[in-house]
Amino acid sequence: MRKHKVEILGKGCNKCKQLEANAKEALSALSLEGDFYHVTDTMEIINHGVMQTPALVIDGRVLSQGKVIDPEKIQSLL
Repeated sequence: MRKHKVEILGKGCNKCKQLEANAKEALSALSLEGDFYHVTDTMEIINHGVMQTPALVIDGRVLSQGKVIDPEKIQSLL
């Protein structure tokens, strides 16, 4: 089984931490694995096309930005 690349874009705020926890819960519920990365560099965040953080990017696809989405929503987007 391949691991998904999961990126949390933001400055490491509490919302970023909550988004990471929700993503981990969503992957676990679907029996999927992920490698998690924190992207804090402003230029790298902008290069993803993201203008609001926190943002969730899985396998290069922006799933959310500017809000913390719940695990169920993340599951539905996978």
